[in-house]
Amino acid sequence: MAAAGVGAGVLVLNANAGPVDLYHQSLPAKDGWAASGSGTTGGAKADSAHTFTVSTRAQLVKALGSVTDTTPRIIKVKGTIDANTSDTGKKLTCADYASGTGYSLSAYLKAYDPATYGKKAPAGGQENARKAAADQQKKNIVFRVPANTTIVGVPGTGAGIRGGSLQVQNVKNVIVRNLAFSATEDCFPQWDPTDGSAGEWNSAYDSVTLRGATNVWADHNTFTDAPTFDKSLKTYFGRKYQIHDGALDITNGSDLVTVERNVFDCHDKTMLIGSSDTDSTGKLRVTLHHNVWKGIVQRAPLARIGQIHLYNNLYDTTTLNGYTPKYSIDSRAKAQVVAEHNAWKLPSGAKAAKLLSGDGTGSIAGTGNLVNGTSTDLVAAYNAANSKKIKTTVNWKPTLTAGLQTSAKNLATELAATTGAGVLK
Repeated sequence: MAAAGVGAGVLVLNANAGPVDLYHQSLPAKDGWAASGSGTTGGAKADSAHTFTVSTRAQLVKALGSVTDTTPRIIKVKGTIDANTSDTGKKLTCADYASGTGYSLSAYLKAYDPATYGKKAPAGGQENARKAAADQQKKNIVFRVPANTTIVGVPGTGAGIRGGSLQVQNVKNVIVRNLAFSATEDCFPQWDPTDGSAGEWNSAYDSVTLRGATNVWADHNTFTDAPTFDKSLKTYFGRKYQIHDGALDITNGSDLVTVERNVFDCHDKTMLIGSSDTDSTGKLRVTLHHNVWKGIVQRAPLARIGQIHLYNNLYDTTTLNGYTPKYSIDSRAKAQVVAEHNAWKLPSGAKAAKLLSGDGTGSIAGTGNLVNGTSTDLVAAYNAANSKKIKTTVNWKPTLTAGLQTSAKNLATELAATTGAGVLK
């Protein structure tokens, strides 16, 4: 039960090195895919000159430094950092990012109304202005994380990042812990009339995005759209003006990732594993365990290509703040998913057949899954109701299973007290 012990407090016992504090802690052995190879240590070897306590956006930027600097570093986040602030701490709005670009939403809507512009990709003046405004926001709210970094919230301070996006791209050995990510919003969604039959508004910025990242441990974080939920968003061209992208996406050949004891709350497209059906064969190896998913519409996760292990997760599919779940797990593009000893809470009238999704090429194996406390073969329920069948065998066997509980019966009680930001002391 090593993983459960990890979250108990600041001091944990390492059999080899004695007590280790929260900030210098490494991922325990066998704790999911991120324990593979040399393991995931983040900034555990940081010296005092590379140990920072930050409370503002400007301080966070300075502490992260250059993405090419691989010197181990520890960044302690004290309180909530508002990404939409200037270097001097002034609050920035969407209007500030648009200033000087010539962009306005009303002008954009007028320019690309399908009734007059047609169903073609926006181009020209207002689209160029939108991109310029978007670039201004991106420079401010996207934080590039270098290799060998630990970012951790200081216990008892309400630590988190509001409106920001941590980008872990083409680097190795990163730890993100004890942080509340909220209100990650795109001021300038792009209209794509060719996305689906009716078009879509597409936004950028995941709260945390892994692109080509290796050995990453995301532990005891909370992800939420709050305070702006999708039900409050306006509709233009007949489609929701979507300002939210993913919560935690793992794409572009990312590999050896462990995501544990997080809370995913009130979000639509929550976790994407694999950016396309041809992302990266042999990579995208991800473990998700002891996470809570509530008010999640879809992608919990959507998995492509890789070897994904899901165990001891809790899925509450009750509608929450207007977020009505469509499905939990989507296995496609030959993904090899093992889902075992997870628990689902379904409201009255909901069907187990709708907990999964797939394209007919993905696999989901595993046993011990409970639906409202009853052992349920989720794949059999899905396959009985759908023509594109989910396969039931995989080409690998999980061995990195620290903390695996062979009963999902008490997950709701246990995870209520041991997941999300603010639990670690």
